[in-house]
Amino acid sequence: MAGAEPLFDPEFLRRLRTLFFKLRRRRALRRKGAQSTPALGFTREFKDHRAYTFSDDFRAIDWRLYARLERLFVRLFEEVQEFHVHLLLDKSASMAEPHPEKRVTALRLALALAYLGLMNQHRVSLYAFGADLTTETPPLKGPGHVHRLIQRLEALPFRGETDLGALARFRPRRDRRGIVFVLSDLLGPDPARTPEALGACLAWPAETHVVHLLHPRERRPVLEGELKLTEVETGEQRRIFLTRRDLERYAAAFDAFCEGVARACLTRQVDYLAWSTEVPFERGFLDLLSRGSALARG
Repeated sequence: MAGAEPLFDPEFLRRLRTLFFKLRRRRALRRKGAQSTPALGFTREFKDHRAYTFSDDFRAIDWRLYARLERLFVRLFEEVQEFHVHLLLDKSASMAEPHPEKRVTALRLALALAYLGLMNQHRVSLYAFGADLTTETPPLKGPGHVHRLIQRLEALPFRGETDLGALARFRPRRDRRGIVFVLSDLLGPDPARTPEALGACLAWPAETHVVHLLHPRERRPVLEGELKLTEVETGEQRRIFLTRRDLERYAAAFDAFCEGVARACLTRQVDYLAWSTEVPFERGFLDLLSRGSALARG
């Protein structure tokens, strides 16, 4: 199983820091002057000094700088909106078996999104869902919580069935702008009901992204002949005989399932990204953020 491979080894964390600074440079190039927002949940971040003029508010004077230079300067601030990043991670058995790459990708993606949020002083909350929705961490803020989050992610068990109806029990707070990332293979007991389950996103006062984690063998399995298959979440077993024609019909049905999920997200104004585990992590992560998430901008 993928547990033999370190999830968050020093090399991955180094690449994560490199990605963060690359995104920060991009934002710095796009940003021009101080920005403000009428939205709730913003903080003031120090930007620069300039010489004091008589029209300035004397409360903005930097008296410590005056003590050193004996000249009056005022502090300039930039209003930075504070988001609450919600990570909803599928912890069902199908995320780890028979393709453990999905689990590894999901955990690394959750950490990368959390890292970006924490480094930018946003609040980050981690939830997990399978048969039910559980709160894995309280709202965290600041880069000092990165290692706590790593420990929680590494300890998260992946087992049991998927109930996408658990998404309806998620209620993000409205005290600041929310950003929600759902990380899942979306394989519930009835695939036909998956688009309906995603209707829960409409109730969330948040920018929402659904990341559909897929393994290439799920789309195009290498199976043929007489087989005994086991459903990894329920343990149910079936003996079947698969022909090449059966595999073609399966591939067409799987593609239709993915297209149906994508349409359901589009009609609900939810961003949908199908992420194949064969895609290099950095490329997939930058692709996700380039789709317009406010997390990449601030």
